[in-house]
Amino acid sequence: MTSPPPDTPPTAALRDWFASRGWTPSAFQEELWGAWRAGESGLLMAPTGVGKTMAAWGGALVDGLARARPSGAEPPAEPLRYLWITPLRALARDTAAQLEAPLAPLGLPWTVEVRTGDTASSRKLRQRTLPPTALVTTPESLSILLSWPAAARRLRGLRGVVVDEWHELLGSKRGVQLELGLARLRLWNPGLRCWALSATLPNEEEALEALLGCGGPGPQGGPVRRGRIIRGPTRPPPEVTTLLPSPGETGRFPWAGHLGLRLLPGVVDRLASLDASRDGAAGDRATRGRASALLFTNTRSQAERWHEALARARPDWAERGRLALHHGSLDRRERARVEAGLRDRSLLCVVCTSTLELGVDLPAVELVIQVGSPRGVGRLLQRAGRSEHTPEGRSRLLGVPTHALEIVEFAAARRALEDLRLEPRRPLDQPLDVLAQHLVTVALGGGFRSEALLREVRSTRAFRNLSPTLWASVLDLVTRGGAALQAYPRYRRVVEEDGVFRVVDSDVERRHRWSIGTITDDAQLRVRFRRGATLGSVEESFLAQLRPGDTFLFAGRRLALVEIRDLTAWVRNAKGGPASPRTPRWMGGRLPLSTELAGAVLETFRSWEAAGPDAPGSPEFESVRSLLALQGTWSRIPGPDRLLVERTRSREGHHLFLYPFLGRLVHEGLGALVAHRISRATPRSLQLSANDYGIEFLSPDPFEGIPPWAELLAPGGLEADILEALNAAELSKRRFRGVARVAGLLVTGPGGRASARQLQASSGLLFDVLTRWDPDNLLLAQARTEALESELEFTQLKQGLERLSGLAEGGLVEVDTPRLTPLAFPLWAERLHARVSTERWIDRVTRMAATLERAAGSGRPPRSRRGAGSPP
Repeated sequence: MTSPPPDTPPTAALRDWFASRGWTPSAFQEELWGAWRAGESGLLMAPTGVGKTMAAWGGALVDGLARARPSGAEPPAEPLRYLWITPLRALARDTAAQLEAPLAPLGLPWTVEVRTGDTASSRKLRQRTLPPTALVTTPESLSILLSWPAAARRLRGLRGVVVDEWHELLGSKRGVQLELGLARLRLWNPGLRCWALSATLPNEEEALEALLGCGGPGPQGGPVRRGRIIRGPTRPPPEVTTLLPSPGETGRFPWAGHLGLRLLPGVVDRLASLDASRDGAAGDRATRGRASALLFTNTRSQAERWHEALARARPDWAERGRLALHHGSLDRRERARVEAGLRDRSLLCVVCTSTLELGVDLPAVELVIQVGSPRGVGRLLQRAGRSEHTPEGRSRLLGVPTHALEIVEFAAARRALEDLRLEPRRPLDQPLDVLAQHLVTVALGGGFRSEALLREVRSTRAFRNLSPTLWASVLDLVTRGGAALQAYPRYRRVVEEDGVFRVVDSDVERRHRWSIGTITDDAQLRVRFRRGATLGSVEESFLAQLRPGDTFLFAGRRLALVEIRDLTAWVRNAKGGPASPRTPRWMGGRLPLSTELAGAVLETFRSWEAAGPDAPGSPEFESVRSLLALQGTWSRIPGPDRLLVERTRSREGHHLFLYPFLGRLVHEGLGALVAHRISRATPRSLQLSANDYGIEFLSPDPFEGIPPWAELLAPGGLEADILEALNAAELSKRRFRGVARVAGLLVTGPGGRASARQLQASSGLLFDVLTRWDPDNLLLAQARTEALESELEFTQLKQGLERLSGLAEGGLVEVDTPRLTPLAFPLWAERLHARVSTERWIDRVTRMAATLERAAGSGRPPRSRRGAGSPP
């Protein structure tokens, strides 16, 4: 397509370019183009693969064409006018290519470049003097841009900002970091257009408010800055099917991971069908040559194991380069190679984690396979949407359960998707460590006056209610280090001169720019061959457990550790070794069951129970029919309006099982709370275990004389009791390390030269000093709050107790069972796992399951029951 004539209306020129690609603009795209031309900002919510990128970028293109066309002159080459914010560095290159595609055909002499942590220093330096027209970057890189002394001059003149995958940033400190950055850009560019692209969210107004902030100054922030919400086309819900085990494999006494890789042959069969469609004659089949699959796992460790299992099952695929692995700890060049293989359709299957949930279209993907429950409805929708990535296509997802109860979860997730019951992404309120970091950033970027910056900060949703007292405390933290650290010069990072706060120390400047960011994982060590490539990075805590010669699985290879030196794990390819080599475990691997999916599971239980034992049901129901029948015979089946409590006696002692279905993290907090309240009334020793469905309490003594459940589950006094029940100081201490790093009190230094052990020691010392000499320190308070929220999901716990306390009054069913029920068995197995090795654990759990299966077939008397609300 040649450049359009000068008198072509801008929107018509863009339509012509669409037509040259065989596209027709959608109504929502044209609506956003018009809103952009009118100077509006807002939120575009649309499913994956319908054209969100060109909806937003088209607005900028029409704007650029319109500003050049009235005079008939050629559009000028412009300085930096547009920022495109992406949550993942891996998406930046592909996004930039998409933004560049229409420029030459439309006759726009614009340039598009990328600036992330992976960008070469020489290019970053050149961008400071010769910026592109559009810059694709991340929230962290935007903060670095704001920290340069000439930031106001270089960024004044921006016409638009687009935030991609906004739903991924909401609810995180990176999202708050971006809120503060956008407030600064709006200050310099009052007419700035700001659009966010997002998957469907139930809390769209909150998402819009977090993007655009509040309008006025003052303690309450002022009115919401109004924007437009545009909704893209709806797509039919994904086609979700479940790969089911054979009747003899399901079992009636499941435990976490008990199916393991038993369903691997079924997965291989599905992939072989795709492979045949790639290589065989397909006639006029529209999808010929594009049949690829993404196999998602919930953890990087699980991805490594499944990749190796597939390579062992089909070595021909591995030898022909048809299998690949993709997760965040692999070297970025390896990830880029895999992404290119998906685009050029050379790969049959990529085993991946959330790193491939987001990004540009992958039209070669026809099938998504999810190993293990997705733990959330929104996550399942996002992953399913990677297949048939076109507006008219229907996504397909194959669920592969790792234990029998996950079969129920897949059926419940399908039901929730049909009703579009998705989890909200709640924006954070007042993370003061992020604010402290931002103050140093702004002090570097030309300085600030206190009152003016306070008004600016209060214009964000996150800090709309920031009090003068808290503002003064954060300002004191960056200028003096707070009351306890004022004697140490290194904590005096910002100084006031004539009412302007600035950074004058070059060491502070260097350390701050190095530490900008809010992701604070365990320290990472590079994994590298002695003579060859870097494979990626593994957390120090895992590698510290290995000795030279030990083998482990990483980057799809069996590796042997040679030595750890210079923050690098030097390795070689392992020859032989154990049948099951160790697999690295990364922080953040536990995904709790979401409230929405847990509720859908309970509703699924209720509907299946109401249908009766002989009624035909879905394939998932038929697969677990005997399990649920036995649960109903020996006990009861939980439901939305039924809270089940089971009591069992064994050689270990007296067991009490409670099934709230609130997710593992909530159950860990709830278990500690109930145990504390029981022991306070009747002192005793209790052991606990928890999973996504329930909690086990084990006592050497009978549960007699304990308070009624309405008292044990009462929401009153929750925070005080939780802090008494748990080692609150230790929880806060662990969380404090991350808070202190974000706030700038702990810095790893260039190259990450401080090990995790050194950082932990430094943060522990700092925590102890502040606890003793400044107990009201704002970072200590934040660490305590974050510990409760991150470790126990305190907000969900509080809301869950409101529901459970009501059920305890009228929906409680207590059952005395003669043995472990199908729901109790995985809780017993979970507790056992913490005490014995994996091999011994599998043996003991397998034997116990066999014993219970024999008891289930013997016809022994099942149980006795207590009525609803009965005292223990």
